[in-house]
Amino acid sequence: MKQTWKPTHTRKKEVLKALGIFQRATAEHLWRMLRPSDSHDRITRDTLNALKSEGKVRVETRLESNHQLWVLTERGHKEAKQLLPGHVRVSALRKLEVDDDGEPVAGEGFDEHAAAVTMTASVLTGAGFGTPLSWQTEIGHKLPYGYTQYADLTMRAPDVDVPAMLLEVDRVNEPVDVLVDKVRRYTEWFELLAPKADKVKAQAARYSGEAAVHGFRLWSRIYPATGREGYVPLAFVFTGKTKAQRASRMRRLEQAARPYFAGAKYAGGDITAVDYHQALPVVVTELERITADPDGAAGKVWRRLGRDEWQTLTDALDNPDGDRLYVVQAEQARKRHKEREAADREAQRPVCRRCGAKFTDDRWQMVRQYRAERLNELCGPCLTAHHEQVQAERAAQRQAEEAAAREAAEAEAKKNRGLFGRRR
Repeated sequence: MKQTWKPTHTRKKEVLKALGIFQRATAEHLWRMLRPSDSHDRITRDTLNALKSEGKVRVETRLESNHQLWVLTERGHKEAKQLLPGHVRVSALRKLEVDDDGEPVAGEGFDEHAAAVTMTASVLTGAGFGTPLSWQTEIGHKLPYGYTQYADLTMRAPDVDVPAMLLEVDRVNEPVDVLVDKVRRYTEWFELLAPKADKVKAQAARYSGEAAVHGFRLWSRIYPATGREGYVPLAFVFTGKTKAQRASRMRRLEQAARPYFAGAKYAGGDITAVDYHQALPVVVTELERITADPDGAAGKVWRRLGRDEWQTLTDALDNPDGDRLYVVQAEQARKRHKEREAADREAQRPVCRRCGAKFTDDRWQMVRQYRAERLNELCGPCLTAHHEQVQAERAAQRQAEEAAAREAAEAEAKKNRGLFGRRR
């Protein structure tokens, strides 16, 4: 089907809303975010030019890459505010400055960090992780000791495979300790209880296992459920410098932040599964890796800290070694425990002194119940045979005794008859 390169009303509204959220963007950013199925950004540029003619957007500056940086005008800002839902924060208006002669002053160069943030949201949205309305920038996470940890990007998209995520964009220009501190502070924030939460019940839930405690925590009131163990995932998107420098940074972050993302082993010598319910899942990627991959952010461009392989985002956030493995291993452990118990029981099962056969369960139970019986060393059949033998011997003895008694009686009677005969 031939693509029509015509700015439509729908496309115009898309661009206005996106600029309302992200404040400044290039045509490439908007193309990747809004219409990744287009073969290139031509129609996005045409849409921007159409909005420019309507007085709703303007070019703030031209970047070193020669891309034009677009922002909303006051008129466009007002329209974007009307188009965006009430829960979405509209970015501040970039006002047009003029010099003493009334000529527009070129805007400051687009901050490279801000450009990377917008590009990150663009490539993720283009890959199907939420919509432009799923994103917000510079959202604060306030901690009790007065510090507020601002996230470069937050995503809330309850209907997709990754319902929520926090993102930090790093241009490899800060000490790794700064990144580790962010991981620590996010962990601290996720542990905060919601207002009026029952502290006693929350403490009990924390140690009862699994996810019960999260229902008492603040984050569950703000972000949608992740559908996985642990807190809302945190992604570090690295860009700039060299590939080797980015790789080194990831390794150092992984080593230093391990206590926060590694989880804890479940109890039990036979269990290798990991309890991630009180852990912060941390994934890393590179903008350069994403843009070079044919599948973009949907490809195997993510690595979960603690793992070696590059995976898709959903696979990286999945926990095959977590609860699912625990259920299997716990069942196997229970089965092995029962088998050991059965083996130990069999080793203790009595053996018949007479025939050498093992006691049946019923005979064993009878022996335990009547420990004083003198024939407890015999199995059931041998005990029955013994009783039958005793009864037979007793019957034979009675018969012999009866026969002897009859013979004695007959002899006595004969003797008596002889005496009476002589008297006559």
